[in-house]
Amino acid sequence: MATAIPKVKWLLRSSMTCRLQKFFKRAYSSQKLTNAEVRQKRVELFNAEKERQMGLLTRVEKIEVRHKGVPEECTLIMNKDLSTPFNCAMHIHELLMTRSALALVNGEPWDMHRPMERDCELQFLHFQDEDSRILNNAFWRTCSFILGHVLETAFKDEYYVELCSFPPPNVSSGSFVYDAALNLGDWKLSQTELNCLSRIGYRLSFADLRLQRLQVPVSVANEMFADNRFKAEQISAIAAKSKSGSEVTVYRAGDHIDLSSGPLIGSTSQIGRYSVCAVHDVESPTFGKLQRVQGLALPTQLTMHSWTYDSILRPRAAKLNTGPIPVLRNLQAQGDLPAH
Repeated sequence: MATAIPKVKWLLRSSMTCRLQKFFKRAYSSQKLTNAEVRQKRVELFNAEKERQMGLLTRVEKIEVRHKGVPEECTLIMNKDLSTPFNCAMHIHELLMTRSALALVNGEPWDMHRPMERDCELQFLHFQDEDSRILNNAFWRTCSFILGHVLETAFKDEYYVELCSFPPPNVSSGSFVYDAALNLGDWKLSQTELNCLSRIGYRLSFADLRLQRLQVPVSVANEMFADNRFKAEQISAIAAKSKSGSEVTVYRAGDHIDLSSGPLIGSTSQIGRYSVCAVHDVESPTFGKLQRVQGLALPTQLTMHSWTYDSILRPRAAKLNTGPIPVLRNLQAQGDLPAH
């Protein structure tokens, strides 16, 4: 009996040690979460939700789309909730497919790959239009979205980047922005490293990634962004401002998915020069210390002398952008801070 008691104690300690090891293993695994794993999870959720929504379309209905503009005005019979402005461009002229970055549907800015919902009048927008303000805003918003793609894919697995949000596009500021927690410790990015980030963004133009829009229920959005403490806090505030009060809009380009109310341009192939110019430390009363990453880009259709771009515009884009700092309480009032 005397020898049995120590043996029982040893078995208890062994069992407890095993449970503690499993606990710490789980905790360690959660700390070692990588951006690649999180991005893959979001893609799977996006695909599943899109498939679910497509399954709700049990009958194909026709709509009448009246195209206005060059090369000719015409009327197309398309599929409700399936056909997009890009599909219409395919039926009209190849030029519209390649240069159109945004559409107007009944006068409302509309993504090129967003299905149309009713009979409508359709116009296409490109970067050489006389009045390109709507398209410029969509372009800069897209560049911020792509900057999120760059930041989540550029660093090794041990650096877990958490995207926070980007302010509304402001062309006069000279730079587009993404505020994020890079979690790099004392590492300050050098100009060489900023150039490496720039090349990642520039290469996306050759990938010709389409910007896909999807409205998802809050429950799906919460699951998508459960691993991002900033996005998780923003979702309910964003949903409250939606028409239904219970949905948020996400966009996808390749394996990158982020919150945005849009609209965004049609494809990454429409982004020409792309530069990450500076990283500044900023402080949010709600989210704490963040890094404000700033960039500069040009559409593929527009050309500029390299001296003007590198010697005038890039130094300007590197100066601290004074756009709104992300604060959670502002989401209720403005609705424009979380990647909108």
